[in-house]
Amino acid sequence: MHPDLDGHLFPLPAVLPDFMRQGEFTGHLAAPGFLTELLEELGLDGAGGPGHLVFGDLVFTMSRAEPAAWAQNTWLDARVVQAASIGQGAKALRDLQRNWWGHPVRLARRSALITEKLPRVSARAQVFGQAAPTAPLGSWTLWDEGWLIAAPSCTSPYPDGQPQFVEDRESAPSRAYLKLWETFTLLGVAPGPGELCLDLGSSPGGWAWVLGTLGARVFSVDKAPLEPRIAAMPNIDHCLGSGFGLDPLAAGTPDKPVDWLFSDMACYPERLLTLIGRWLAAGTCRNFVCTLKFQAETDHATARAFAAIPGSRLLHLAHNKHELTWVLVR
Repeated sequence: MHPDLDGHLFPLPAVLPDFMRQGEFTGHLAAPGFLTELLEELGLDGAGGPGHLVFGDLVFTMSRAEPAAWAQNTWLDARVVQAASIGQGAKALRDLQRNWWGHPVRLARRSALITEKLPRVSARAQVFGQAAPTAPLGSWTLWDEGWLIAAPSCTSPYPDGQPQFVEDRESAPSRAYLKLWETFTLLGVAPGPGELCLDLGSSPGGWAWVLGTLGARVFSVDKAPLEPRIAAMPNIDHCLGSGFGLDPLAAGTPDKPVDWLFSDMACYPERLLTLIGRWLAAGTCRNFVCTLKFQAETDHATARAFAAIPGSRLLHLAHNKHELTWVLVR
């Protein structure tokens, strides 16, 4: 049994797992196309079990788990709410909080009718440089025609965890720049004018372009040249070579470290982990933003090793593909 908003008891759907019938739980929304990776990260399978349920691209778990890297958004305090009618469903959500984003797995038309009765939430693209939203944004989905699953608190302030930007289709040499825009927006921090940034694997120059436009001093390294107009920017120096050949002890000192190290190199994540380990041991760089690019198989062991580095975060950006972004900002 489950109380509605007036305190009356109604029977919960019999097919709900026990952990969803007994109180709050956690929901992980898989990054689009990466449900398998999310399940593997969580140590689960797609069949469901005593402590988890796979519902479309959502994975509900019994514990209040830490956010998973392959989750585009995590529903932190999900609960089952009665929605016997369109109006009752909308009222139940409004009584929990103001702003909601629906994620229909089934009953799309009924979901749309409930959405029409809720305050409008904009999903329009934002201009880079604007801060991430600060207002809480809840997420919900219909379980059936009488019940919905709602989480007033989520890890992302963006609808389904996917920020969108007004793109620069003329100046940027590739769409890779969107990964940095998203990273800086989520972190709320970016390199400032005059800060020294190392950009490893920089060709054709998407990340160097972002850093250069922010006024940072950029030293880029790649075996291929930068696009000429990016290389011509006055605060960008490019060196032909491998990012793995750069000596951390030659780039800076613990007393005067490099401000930022960026890597979007196409390499095995295990090799990147070894490289970052050298930089961390040398203590000659303050901040890191690196892309873990996976081959045919997802290297979960190396991803866990990156996630275990104290003070760092591992996440799947909306602009990532079969890759994760690791950040350490101090």
